[in-house]
Amino acid sequence: MTTHSNPSDVSQSSGMWGGRFSEATDAFVAQFTASVQFDQRLYQQDINGSIAHATMLAAVGVLSADERDAIIAGLESIRQDIQAGRFEWRIDLEDVHMNIEARLTDRIGITGKKLHTGRSRNDQVATDIRLYLRDSIDQLLGLLHRLQAGILSLAAEHTDTIMPGFTHLQTAQPVTFGHHLLAWFEMLYRDAERLIDCRKRTNRLPLGSAALAGTTYPIDRAMTARLLGFETVCENSLDAVSDRDFAIEFCAAASLIMMHLSRMSEELILWTSAQFRFVNIPDRFCTGSSIMPQKKNPDVPELVRGKSGRVFGDLTSLLTLMKGQPLAYNKDNQEDKEPLFDAIDTVQGSLLAFADMIPALVPNLDAMREAAFRGFSTATDLADYLVKKGLPFRDAHEVVGKAVALGVREGRDLSELSLAELQGFSGLITDDVFAVLTLEGSVAARNHIGGTAPAQVQAAIERATARLSALNLTGASA
Repeated sequence: MTTHSNPSDVSQSSGMWGGRFSEATDAFVAQFTASVQFDQRLYQQDINGSIAHATMLAAVGVLSADERDAIIAGLESIRQDIQAGRFEWRIDLEDVHMNIEARLTDRIGITGKKLHTGRSRNDQVATDIRLYLRDSIDQLLGLLHRLQAGILSLAAEHTDTIMPGFTHLQTAQPVTFGHHLLAWFEMLYRDAERLIDCRKRTNRLPLGSAALAGTTYPIDRAMTARLLGFETVCENSLDAVSDRDFAIEFCAAASLIMMHLSRMSEELILWTSAQFRFVNIPDRFCTGSSIMPQKKNPDVPELVRGKSGRVFGDLTSLLTLMKGQPLAYNKDNQEDKEPLFDAIDTVQGSLLAFADMIPALVPNLDAMREAAFRGFSTATDLADYLVKKGLPFRDAHEVVGKAVALGVREGRDLSELSLAELQGFSGLITDDVFAVLTLEGSVAARNHIGGTAPAQVQAAIERATARLSALNLTGASA
């Protein structure tokens, strides 16, 4: 597909409003105001919307059956030309809609001009964007589902693989790798819920609002909505053509997806370092260094972490775009497409990369376990042990703190202290304490919903699998 400018042709540069104007649009202004360079990606939705509109106009008697058939056949032939790369996009025709309409008129004659009856570019573009975003949300939900399924598959392999849990990036308590992965799953599950919810408000038909006040023709908006798969119609014509809050809502949901992917990326970047060595990312997702032969860089997580800022910026752009606009449509609205497209493309690429990468991660079991052993990760277990023996928690907290201090001084874990040494801090401690101080004992003790006990992790995976299946069905029908 090519984009061609022909600003010297007065009839073309003012073809949409030539009757009112006495001179052609300035060549620079024509270039500056054109959107076809980026909105041509809406061609599928624009053609589908036009076919539905023509079908409706024929049903209410505004077009004849022959006119309808000629328009639809012409539009389908244009679709084929675009898909085959034979369509020449013209900047002087400004946007995707006028390019297609002009080509339609060239192809079928004056009947092509009747397609615009009862509508404006304002409700046309709003419809196209909603259709495009709806399709994009469905694609993103599919990618989210694949990524979530990959996380669950990896988690199922590591329900009892012990690793340290962190707060403040300091060793806190032992958890299982499967439990940690399930935290990622929950983040993405809420992200999918938000997309499904956003889709509901996106899936409302603006077509029929015309420029802003509706039309005098006897249109059937409910019919057009059915033909295009919209749940309902926009209730107010002024609002329908002017607000882009559905796109803003999407970018907010997209920002949260990228924020979550960025958090995962940060962990993966740390885990693959020589200091952690928790996880190995396959070579196909990494690059090396041009000067240091030993390097293996986690490029995919790093790029996803960086690209999160792009999507945050897209959200800010759309919020800023809308905040000062009076009703109804303003040319500012043309600036809605590039940030929205960028957000869609960025999230799509990031999810695709993660959906391929996450199931391929190879955890270093020994390094994880050794790290969990360091840092006195079972200290809370010892405190809980003392509480169960009758000691108030605050007193137990102090006792364990003194035991940890001894371990720090001598470079030994709590489990490596002798029974006599431990009893020196509290007479309530007996030889059953060592079962509590093991890593396995620590994770197994968290045996409740949401806990890190292997049995609970396995049960959580089963519940998550069922929830994911139900969510996917909900998204497909939304």
